[in-house]
Amino acid sequence: MSPDDPHGAAGADGPSYPTGEEWAELRAAAHDAAGRAYAPYSGYAVGAAAIVDDGRLVTGCNVENASYGVGLCAECGLVSQLHLTGGGILRRFVCVNGAGEVIMPCGRCRQLLFENGGRDLVLLTVSGARTMDEVLPDAFGPDDLA
Repeated sequence: MSPDDPHGAAGADGPSYPTGEEWAELRAAAHDAAGRAYAPYSGYAVGAAAIVDDGRLVTGCNVENASYGVGLCAECGLVSQLHLTGGGILRRFVCVNGAGEVIMPCGRCRQLLFENGGRDLVLLTVSGARTMDEVLPDAFGPDDLA
C-alpha cells in the first residue's frame, strides 16, 4: 500500500504502516498526553505518542517556561521517555494538539525524530501517513558524522 493510505501496510522491503485502529490508539495516547501539558503562556497543549521497535508505547507533552525559548516540545519528552525506558527505535509516531487534531512536528523535532526513528519511521501527518524520509528528505544524521 501507499504511504498516502494510513490504513495499509507496505511491502516486505519498506516500512510497516499502521492500520486505522492502530493510528486511533496512538492518537488517543497523544491526546491524553496533551491533557497533561504545561502550557500556561501559549495555552497550546501538544501531546505525542509513538510505538518503539519492541512494542512499547512512549508519550510526551509540551512543557513551557517563563523564558519562552527554553520550553520543551512534546517530542522532546517522548524521546526522553524512550531512552529512560530502555532505548530502541521509534517505528510509528503521531503528534496532536489539545483538541486531538493531528499536527506536524516543528523542524527541530523532525530532526529529533529522525535521530531516534530513522528514515523508515512512519508519522501520521496532516497529509496522511508519511515516512520520516518523506517528511525530512536528505536529513543530516549520525551517519554524516562518521
